[in-house]
Amino acid sequence: MYTVREGNGRLNNYAVEPKVYVAQYPAASEQRRYIIQGAIATLIVAAALITSFLVS
Repeated sequence: MYTVREGNGRLNNYAVEPKVYVAQYPAASEQRRYIIQGAIATLIVAAALITSFLVS
């Protein structure tokens, strides 16, 4: 952490800033995996909603 002491004695703590980089576009296999993960997540949420409607 980076700490600065101000004129009146207070301490100011600053977080270390991460190095900035340009993200790479995902490959075709990664895109396919993201689509599958999204579909599974959608099914889980839909199942939870349907179950909650049926129980109530």
